[in-house]
Amino acid sequence: MSQDILINWSPQETRVAVVEQGAVQEVHLERTLERGLVGNVYLGKVSRVLPGMQSAFIDIGLERAAFLHVADLMPQINAKHGPKDRNATASAAGSGGPDAVLPIERQVFEGQALMVQVLKDPIGTKGARLTAQISIAGRLLVFLPQDNHVGVSQKIPTEQREALRQRLTSLTALPGGAASGGFILRTNAEDSTDEELAEDIAYLRKTWDRIRDAATRQPPASLLHQDLNLIQRVLRDLVGAQTQSIRIDSREQFGLLQQFATEFMPATLKRLQLYTGERPIFDLHNVDEEIARALSRRVDLKSGGYLVIDQTEALTTVDVNTGGFVGARNFDDTVFKTNLEAAQAIARQLRLRNLGGIVIVDFIDMVRDEHRNAVLGEFRKQLSRDRVKTMLGDFSQLGLLEMTRKRTRESLAHMLSEPCPACEGKGVVKTARSVCYDILREILREARAFSPREFRVVASPQVVELFLDEESPHLAGLSDFIGKPISLTSESSMTQEQYDIVLL
Repeated sequence: MSQDILINWSPQETRVAVVEQGAVQEVHLERTLERGLVGNVYLGKVSRVLPGMQSAFIDIGLERAAFLHVADLMPQINAKHGPKDRNATASAAGSGGPDAVLPIERQVFEGQALMVQVLKDPIGTKGARLTAQISIAGRLLVFLPQDNHVGVSQKIPTEQREALRQRLTSLTALPGGAASGGFILRTNAEDSTDEELAEDIAYLRKTWDRIRDAATRQPPASLLHQDLNLIQRVLRDLVGAQTQSIRIDSREQFGLLQQFATEFMPATLKRLQLYTGERPIFDLHNVDEEIARALSRRVDLKSGGYLVIDQTEALTTVDVNTGGFVGARNFDDTVFKTNLEAAQAIARQLRLRNLGGIVIVDFIDMVRDEHRNAVLGEFRKQLSRDRVKTMLGDFSQLGLLEMTRKRTRESLAHMLSEPCPACEGKGVVKTARSVCYDILREILREARAFSPREFRVVASPQVVELFLDEESPHLAGLSDFIGKPISLTSESSMTQEQYDIVLL
């Protein structure tokens, strides 16, 4: 199926939409201020060694020095760049054997230049957490340039792991038995071809060559390698044989993307296009409207049916409803056609919203086995188009369909929205009448514990209005019962559930 990729760039945000046959299938976002440092490689300078903590502070050019623990040092780096203590190895062997970890003060020294990678971003007053064990992530593989181990993700079934390891070992071998570096095959590479793996290996080795070259030319506290931005990851992760065009609306970024493609992925060059139209690029396929709909619980189907999608901490539920669809000859056919359309729409919504983890789908109950099998087959077919790994079971005894989709990044809803301050993510708020009764009970509780001159209720306009109208007899009755006046103050900034009771 043909595919077009649209890239909308602005200084504050990059947005990418993957479009197939005129319909938006995926949306990716990256905001400049929220982009972290994890994965960046620096030529650091040791500014202080702390033997008591077995750690060191490393200057990598940031506002605060970064933190490196002894466990995150590489033995081969230590041996090459450590302090001039010729007896260190013998001492370690005598105290704990050849595999014993040397104290950090015998491995690094103040002023030493050390190649490091960011493990954790700086938070608050804490500097970034570093490692000297460099790893570079590709589309299908992770490259470990300081290691020679070839591994396979533990999430790939055991029976396939050894065959994949042998394939990868063969592809990564260099002529003459030269050290090739280590590689780890990622979960999404399970079904990759040798050609795809070879392309990723070439890209990763070229990236490492550039890092090493920069380390010889740059001064300490310099950035050697920055993890790819979203525009570059489009070429690495999203472009496939089915991609017809990659259109971007920024002339500057188009030039940078051409440079990146020329060096690392020349096969994608002919598909790059600069968009110069008057309309915003996302208006071409109503991408902004699709994003707005992807934040809604309800998804309408063309037939008149609809989906209700609820995303929770533990799982995502999808409920299929016939709605106003009555076009088939009988009820069974109506249900079947609605479920078939829903299977296509659900698979698309999973990609568009980037929903991961456990997903429970409640299709409309079907009586006939051939209908159930056809809907299941259609759902499997649609899920097979997903670049993210999915696993789908059969219908349960209760008629539910269970599946999992690998979490790759935050869902669209988590990136673009936050819990409502009024309902705190529950999706509902107490009625004004319920809040009135909460207030009455609270006043009675306070009256038994304290004896103020007056009670003043500060609440939302809706609650105060109800107290002045329908609930006024109850408020007056409580005032008579406790023998204290109760006054009301409306506060427009309060949500319907918020209130204060002030003792005067």
